[in-house]
Amino acid sequence: MTYEARHISQTIRREPQAVAAFAGSPENLPQWAAGLSNGIRYDEGRWITESPMGIVEVRFTGDIGLGTLDHDVVLPNGDVVHNPLRVLRNGDGSEVVFTLYRMPGVEDAAFEADAALIRDDLRRLRDILEG
Repeated sequence: MTYEARHISQTIRREPQAVAAFAGSPENLPQWAAGLSNGIRYDEGRWITESPMGIVEVRFTGDIGLGTLDHDVVLPNGDVVHNPLRVLRNGDGSEVVFTLYRMPGVEDAAFEADAALIRDDLRRLRDILEG
Protein backbone atom coordinates (compact mmCIF):
# COMPACT_ATOMS: atom_id res chain seq x y z
CA MET A 1 0.00 0.00 0.00
CA THR A 2 1.20 3.53 -0.75
CA TYR A 3 -0.18 6.82 0.48
CA GLU A 4 -0.83 10.22 -1.03
CA ALA A 5 2.18 12.38 -0.17
CA ARG A 6 2.67 16.11 0.08
CA HIS A 7 6.14 17.66 0.32
CA ILE A 8 6.22 20.83 2.40
CA SER A 9 9.43 22.82 2.31
CA GLN A 10 11.02 25.88 3.84
CA THR A 11 14.21 27.67 2.85
CA ILE A 12 16.47 28.60 5.77
CA ARG A 13 19.49 30.86 5.42
CA ARG A 14 21.75 28.67 7.54
CA GLU A 15 24.13 25.86 6.61
CA PRO A 16 22.56 22.37 6.61
CA GLN A 17 24.70 21.07 9.48
CA ALA A 18 23.43 23.80 11.83
CA VAL A 19 19.81 23.27 10.78
CA ALA A 20 20.04 19.49 11.18
CA ALA A 21 21.80 19.73 14.54
CA PHE A 22 19.14 22.05 15.97
CA ALA A 23 16.05 20.46 14.42
CA GLY A 24 17.29 16.91 15.07
CA SER A 25 17.76 17.48 18.79
CA PRO A 26 14.65 16.24 20.63
CA GLU A 27 15.17 18.82 23.38
CA ASN A 28 14.52 21.58 20.81
CA LEU A 29 11.22 20.20 19.47
CA PRO A 30 8.99 22.30 21.77
CA GLN A 31 10.67 25.47 20.47
CA TRP A 32 9.71 24.93 16.85
CA ALA A 33 7.46 21.88 16.38
CA ALA A 34 4.24 22.95 18.11
CA GLY A 35 2.31 20.55 15.86
CA LEU A 36 4.16 17.73 17.62
CA SER A 37 5.54 18.86 20.97
CA ASN A 38 4.33 21.07 23.81
CA GLY A 39 7.01 19.76 26.15
CA ILE A 40 9.40 16.83 26.07
CA ARG A 41 11.22 14.60 28.52
CA TYR A 42 13.65 11.69 28.32
CA ASP A 43 12.15 8.79 30.24
CA GLU A 44 13.71 5.33 30.48
CA GLY A 45 15.46 5.61 27.11
CA ARG A 46 12.51 7.18 25.27
CA TRP A 47 11.60 10.74 24.25
CA ILE A 48 8.07 11.41 25.48
CA THR A 49 6.18 14.53 24.51
CA GLU A 50 2.86 16.13 25.21
CA SER A 51 1.34 16.76 21.80
CA PRO A 52 -1.99 17.84 20.34
CA MET A 53 -2.54 14.08 19.76
CA GLY A 54 -1.95 13.22 23.43
CA ILE A 55 1.17 11.79 25.07
CA VAL A 56 3.37 10.33 22.32
CA GLU A 57 6.86 8.92 21.90
CA VAL A 58 9.20 10.44 19.31
CA ARG A 59 11.97 8.29 17.80
CA PHE A 60 14.48 9.86 15.40
CA THR A 61 15.38 7.12 12.93
CA GLY A 62 17.68 8.83 10.41
CA ASP A 63 21.30 9.96 10.35
CA ILE A 64 20.95 13.50 11.66
CA GLY A 65 24.55 14.29 10.72
CA LEU A 66 23.61 13.67 7.08
CA GLY A 67 20.44 15.78 7.31
CA THR A 68 18.04 12.85 7.59
CA LEU A 69 15.70 13.79 10.44
CA ASP A 70 13.12 11.08 9.83
CA HIS A 71 11.18 10.35 12.97
CA ASP A 72 8.51 7.96 14.08
CA VAL A 73 5.70 9.10 16.35
CA VAL A 74 4.14 6.42 18.52
CA LEU A 75 0.54 7.49 19.12
CA PRO A 76 -1.35 6.85 22.37
CA ASN A 77 -3.10 3.84 20.75
CA GLY A 78 0.28 2.32 19.77
CA ASP A 79 0.09 3.15 16.06
CA VAL A 80 3.36 4.39 14.58
CA VAL A 81 3.41 7.26 12.08
CA HIS A 82 6.61 7.64 10.02
CA ASN A 83 7.57 11.24 9.19
CA PRO A 84 10.31 11.78 6.60
CA LEU A 85 12.17 15.05 7.18
CA ARG A 86 15.25 16.12 5.25
CA VAL A 87 17.67 19.02 5.41
CA LEU A 88 19.11 19.63 1.95
CA ARG A 89 21.80 22.04 0.83
CA ASN A 90 20.33 25.01 -1.03
CA GLY A 91 23.19 27.24 -2.17
CA ASP A 92 24.84 28.49 1.01
CA GLY A 93 21.69 27.73 3.03
CA SER A 94 19.25 24.88 3.47
CA GLU A 95 15.95 23.55 2.25
CA VAL A 96 13.99 21.65 4.89
CA VAL A 97 11.51 19.20 3.36
CA PHE A 98 8.83 17.36 5.32
CA THR A 99 6.81 14.62 3.62
CA LEU A 100 3.25 14.40 4.90
CA TYR A 101 1.48 11.14 4.13
CA ARG A 102 -2.30 10.97 4.08
CA MET A 103 -3.17 7.98 6.21
CA PRO A 104 -6.28 5.90 5.49
CA GLY A 105 -9.48 7.58 6.58
CA VAL A 106 -8.02 11.09 6.86
CA GLU A 107 -10.51 13.57 5.42
CA ASP A 108 -9.48 16.49 3.21
CA ALA A 109 -9.97 19.08 5.97
CA ALA A 110 -7.81 17.14 8.43
CA PHE A 111 -5.08 16.61 5.82
CA GLU A 112 -5.05 20.34 5.02
CA ALA A 113 -4.96 21.18 8.73
CA ASP A 114 -1.94 18.87 9.23
CA ALA A 115 -0.19 20.51 6.27
CA ALA A 116 -0.86 23.98 7.71
CA LEU A 117 0.59 22.94 11.09
CA ILE A 118 3.72 21.62 9.40
CA ARG A 119 4.13 24.82 7.36
CA ASP A 120 3.83 26.84 10.58
CA ASP A 121 6.38 24.62 12.32
CA LEU A 122 8.89 24.97 9.47
CA ARG A 123 8.45 28.76 9.43
CA ARG A 124 9.03 28.83 13.19
CA LEU A 125 12.21 26.77 12.68
CA ARG A 126 13.36 29.27 10.04
CA ASP A 127 12.63 32.24 12.29
CA ILE A 128 14.57 30.70 15.20
CA LEU A 129 17.60 29.78 13.09
CA GLU A 130 17.73 32.99 11.08
CA GLY A 131 17.12 34.97 14.31
